[in-house]
Amino acid sequence: MRSLNIERKSRRGRVAQSGRKAQQRPSRNVASPVRSFGKRQPANFAARTWRALREWVARPMLLLTLGLIGAALLAALFVSGHVGRSIARMHTTFAALVDDAGFGISQVHLAGNRRVPPDAILAALGFELGQSIFTADIHAARQRLEKLDWVAEADVQRRYPDDISVRIVEKLPFALWQSNAGVYVVERNGKVITSNGVGEFRHLPLLLGDGGSNAADIVDAVAQHRSLEARVKAYQRVSERRWNLILDDGVLVKLPEMGWQKELDALEHLIVDKGILERDVSEIDLRSPTQYFFVLRSGERKIEPRGNAA
Repeated sequence: MRSLNIERKSRRGRVAQSGRKAQQRPSRNVASPVRSFGKRQPANFAARTWRALREWVARPMLLLTLGLIGAALLAALFVSGHVGRSIARMHTTFAALVDDAGFGISQVHLAGNRRVPPDAILAALGFELGQSIFTADIHAARQRLEKLDWVAEADVQRRYPDDISVRIVEKLPFALWQSNAGVYVVERNGKVITSNGVGEFRHLPLLLGDGGSNAADIVDAVAQHRSLEARVKAYQRVSERRWNLILDDGVLVKLPEMGWQKELDALEHLIVDKGILERDVSEIDLRSPTQYFFVLRSGERKIEPRGNAA
């Protein structure tokens, strides 16, 4: 009896276990993953696009061919003039819009120009009436202005909405320089200003000879002797080493290479106190520290010790 009871119990346990197993099988089948074969497809559009680009990049010959085709098409457009015409139309349209908005150049204000004609300034600026004030190349305009003969400095500024302001600083004429190449108006530093209209500057000191443009020192020194300055007609540079003075009556005064400032005092003494120009002299040589040398118009030469000239 005990055995039977045990066997029956055991059979019930097996039946219960088998029942539990039967109930678990469907759930195990549902949870099992579905497997696919071949290349796995990306889940979103961005990933698929990135993958396509990578495949294109991996084909260099295809990219090179497409690049050559694109370059050929662009070249054909440029050669045919289509691109240029399109850009010109866009520029014209933009300029019209800017002008309508009140930003087209309508006035140019000039200041500081005495010798530079307004027409020359406007031509150097290169701006057109109605041109967009934004496209005006201020830097290039200033450079062109400073290439004009009389312009030392130029300042060009935009004055919104539609004005251009130009301020000119002109060069200062110091003397006339006559060389083998011609006659020029020069600045104090010897730089040439212009060779045009030199007749207007006949009142300026006249410099002669090569290297004669650098005469500021001697001109200033002569200006300290009023009676002498009134008689000097020209300053002549000799061998780029020393100066001669040419007086208004044609008398030639030879100055030494060194110490010429002191000889100006001696020359003024000869003219004012000794009346040397009342003699019929054509040349006064002051290069000797101990003697005066005179050449008369007759050709006669005279030598007199310093301090005794009469």
